[in-house]
Order: sequence, then C-alpha cells, then structure tokens
Amino acid sequence: MSEQHTPRSLIVTFYGAYGRAAPGPVPVAELVRLLAPLGVDAPAVRSSVSRLKRRGLLVPARTAAGAAGYALSPDARQLLDDGDRRIYAAPPAGRRGGGWVLAVFSVPESERQKRHVLRSRLAGLGFGTAAPGVWIAPAHLYEETRHTLERLQLASYVDLFRGEHLGFAATAEAVGRWWDLSAIAKQHEAFLDRHEPVLRSWQGRTDTPSDEAYRDYLLALDSWRRLPYADPGLPGELLPDGWPGDRSAEVFSALDGRLRDAGARFAEPPVNPPA
Repeated sequence: MSEQHTPRSLIVTFYGAYGRAAPGPVPVAELVRLLAPLGVDAPAVRSSVSRLKRRGLLVPARTAAGAAGYALSPDARQLLDDGDRRIYAAPPAGRRGGGWVLAVFSVPESERQKRHVLRSRLAGLGFGTAAPGVWIAPAHLYEETRHTLERLQLASYVDLFRGEHLGFAATAEAVGRWWDLSAIAKQHEAFLDRHEPVLRSWQGRTDTPSDEAYRDYLLALDSWRRLPYADPGLPGELLPDGWPGDRSAEVFSALDGRLRDAGARFAEPPVNPPA
C-alpha cells in the first residue's frame, strides 16, 4: 500500500463506492474482509474506523444480526454526495466558462485559528487566491462550497459572490496566477502513470473477476477522488495546451465503466455474515 492509499482514505473510498448503498451498518468484520485485498490489516482497519468516528464521519450501530458495525453520519453522506458531482463529472477541461464564485472572509483575531481552517477548506475545495483574503473558483462549485461551510459552521465568517472577470489582464493569464497549474498537471500525470497501465491491462482481457475488479477500482478511485478537488474544473479555453486533465478523466471513466459493477459483487455482504 502506497503512502497515498492510507487506511482511513481507503475506508472513506469504500463507503463512497459501495458502503453507502448497504441496507444497514457495515459490520466491523466485513470492513476487515473488504480492506484486506487493498493491503490493510485488521488492526489498521479498527484504528482508522475509530479516527473516522471521532471526526464524526462514521457512527457505531448494530446490524440486524446484532454485530458491531458502522454507518455513515448525515454529514458524511452530504460530503460524499457533494463529492459525486466532482468525481463522476465530465472531464474538467470540457467545461465552458460560466462565471466565478468569490469567497471573502473576515475572522476576529480572537478566533484566528478559524482563519487557517477557512483557508485550508477553501483550498481543499479547489479555490485559487485572487488577492489577499479573496478566493475564487468556477461558479459551479457554489453549492458544494455552501454545504461545506455550513457543515463546518464557518458560514457566518464568509460572504460569497458570483461574478465575471472583466480585466485588466486576460483571464487565462490571471488563472495562471490564481492556481498553480503546473502542480495540478503533475498530479494528473501521476494518476496516469499509476492507473493508465492498469486500464490497458483490463482492455486486453475478456474476463472481469470480481475480486480483482474491486481491488483495482478502489485503488483508482482512491487516487482519482482527490484530483477534482485539486483541479476545480477550469474552462478548457483557460488551460494550457496539452492539459493532462482530459486524459486522466478519460482513464478514470473507463476504469469506472469496466470495474465498478464487477467490484460490487465482491463488496456484497456474505450470505451468512459473522455475528
């Protein structure tokens, strides 16, 4: 398991892909089974689940058979629902300009720690910095931004605006200042280096074993789901020529189409689950 694929991240990825659809809490023993093909042992599963519980993302509950298990909290479901709109969206560069959303915040000095939290959350949502205290993102990120700020109880510190860029620099030039496009491109290229060979391998096969599909899909999804946050989906006409985001989105989409449903068969609970 690479540094990127941490146990906590893989558990969140599992719930996003398959665990959300479970009819009830997922038993701890089942989580151990489902994380084993990804290189996560039982102690790491239990430790990571405890951390996710402390963060309010998982809530303990008993299954119908009485086994200890965990379900998603309402906040976690909202987080995953918002993420779906990015993770499974069209290739970022395929979008056309639709204006911008601006976030301007003011935090009292007595609560300056929240200033750091706001900056890190806006950056995590894909906002760039237009000026000190002024953050900018494509307008299609407004709803998710609002949900995130409300969920974290930070909305009272922020004003959100919609608008257009009217100059004086060309918008493509300004975008190059607001975001580190070179760093984002490297993340796309790293995804392609890891997962494009996996796609080529599957394209050369006629079988799709559920255990292998599950493993390769979860690893690809765990890598991919970060990228639509680093890359906020800037309009294609504002991006450099040869932007790798188009190709990485196509590779993920192809892996999703080939492996997701087959992997779901492996993720189905056993007929006689352990108590």
